[in-house]
Amino acid sequence: MQTNRSTFAPLALYFAVAFGWAWAFWVPEALREMGMIEIPEALTAIHAGGQPAAWGPLIAAIIVALVYQRGPGLRELLSSIIRVRFSPWYYLVAVALLPAIVGMAQLVAIIAGETVPPSPAFAEPISIPISFIFIFFLSGPLQEEAGWRGTATRLIQTRTGALWASLVTGVAWGLWHLPLFFMQREDIYYNRPFLGLLISTMLLSVLFTWVYNNTRKSLFAAMLIHTSWNWSNYLFTGLLTDAGGLTFMLLLTAVVIVVVVRFGPQRLTRSDSQGW
Repeated sequence: MQTNRSTFAPLALYFAVAFGWAWAFWVPEALREMGMIEIPEALTAIHAGGQPAAWGPLIAAIIVALVYQRGPGLRELLSSIIRVRFSPWYYLVAVALLPAIVGMAQLVAIIAGETVPPSPAFAEPISIPISFIFIFFLSGPLQEEAGWRGTATRLIQTRTGALWASLVTGVAWGLWHLPLFFMQREDIYYNRPFLGLLISTMLLSVLFTWVYNNTRKSLFAAMLIHTSWNWSNYLFTGLLTDAGGLTFMLLLTAVVIVVVVRFGPQRLTRSDSQGW
């Protein structure tokens, strides 16, 4: 087990780089949209879309690995990204669990008589498999999971256990998105309650850690479940309704409780698991 000091330094470096890189792009853009600053036209194209910002967690993870473990640390990080040999059960969980929860939440919203916005995915079904691949590589999972699960959670859980590490990482993960709530182009965040996102990232973080720890710390598995979460929100729009959003929170909380009780808060793995 690492000492407090040996854990604190890489964690501090990780958070500084992950937040610093992303917010260097997002904060000026948020301030510009709020009318507080002006950004030169030449820089507007760089800030638009936010794609450079999203790579902050991966960049931070690579830097931490190189600074504190050098070549072996970087090789372990990269090998975890392509660690695809694990139980088929966790492949099923990673791909299907969250779409099932979000789909059930939308069904409840429909039954409750809420007006559910049309889904862009089902309007063009050919986009459904293509969007999964696009999301995996360019819309969050590849950019983030080496940082949030592969670095932050991995370090914190050596001191606090898996559950608390997941919750702490979930808070940081949610706060990392904060500038997006002030950008009109970010319609899934803009003018929406930040607390809802924060609770979601905390709960989702527990599930992501559960999958990660039970697949021999496979970042590929963590990236799969992250992809399925983002993909769910592309497929189903029911979370934009009151009934759908509330149902989702209740279902997600129930699943997290079952996982914690069944697998234990210390490791979120079975006692004979090789995932820790």
